[in-house]
Amino acid sequence: MGTTVNRRTGGSQRTLNIGAGTVGPVKLVLWDIDQTLIDLRGAGRDWYTQVLAEVLGVTMTGMPPLFGRTERAITSELLQAHGIEPSEELVQKVWAGLVDVSAAAVPTLTTRGIALPGAASALAGLHGQAVQSLVTGNLREVAWHKLSAFELHEQLDFEIGGYGSLSAHRPDLVAYAVEQASARHSPFAAEAVVVIGDTPHDIDAALVHGARAIAVATGKFDEAALRDAGAHEVFQDLSDTRKVLEAVLA
Repeated sequence: MGTTVNRRTGGSQRTLNIGAGTVGPVKLVLWDIDQTLIDLRGAGRDWYTQVLAEVLGVTMTGMPPLFGRTERAITSELLQAHGIEPSEELVQKVWAGLVDVSAAAVPTLTTRGIALPGAASALAGLHGQAVQSLVTGNLREVAWHKLSAFELHEQLDFEIGGYGSLSAHRPDLVAYAVEQASARHSPFAAEAVVVIGDTPHDIDAALVHGARAIAVATGKFDEAALRDAGAHEVFQDLSDTRKVLEAVLA
């Protein structure tokens, strides 16, 4: 992280030198991707349509809900909806297709979609003040393709993320990411973990583990719905960098 790290006795949090002599507690910040950092305007549905046709020879007739759900849940439900038993072998074939299709799409993603307001500034602003990774329904490779296309990948540690291949149950992704981050750095107490997303699923995944839930109303759900779901802080978007950083580092 380009910083000097000091470990506190007990290891529940780390401290590090930030800038000119400032010392503060380290947070673990786990970002969602779609409708939180970027909006690809329906690319996921199009990729599944292409993969089902090319890999399985199936014409897609319907798509299960995507918002806040994991790739394992989506793929299994999609196959079942088309009369296909979601064996692990077939699920892996679909995922390999998604990786290939998303890789091919990287050069055009910035013309199809956008980085959402404040995303780059929030990621940059937390550099040196937090360990940043992902809890996302995406596959790890697809997450890389999406974020690198918008140059939003540089502040994120992809090695410790919780990805959609792990489980159909989103809270499992948070648990995995915290475990990986704690092994790489030092143990993170629940109150040092911050989950940022745009759906009630993101919020629930945080609350199940006692983590702080920050929501942005840049997706399907408005601010009221996100507050009702239990978010500790809700923003219209990430554009007010100062307030976002204050909420994360509180």
